[in-house]
Amino acid sequence: MPKQKSHKASSKVLKKKKNGTITYKKSGGNHKTAKDSSKQVRQRRKQGTLSKSFEKLGKVI
Repeated sequence: MPKQKSHKASSKVLKKKKNGTITYKKSGGNHKTAKDSSKQVRQRRKQGTLSKSFEKLGKVI
């Protein structure tokens, strides 16, 4: 049986950790952040995590 190929677009954005959670980089934190509050810019530095319902897609990544 041929194996299923990984979805290239999502594999470039999402990373799978050892415990199974899927993380991604939050958007909007690279430039033009002067209009945002410092709290918004600081929160975008953290990795975002996908909810449990989306972790079923981890088989594709």
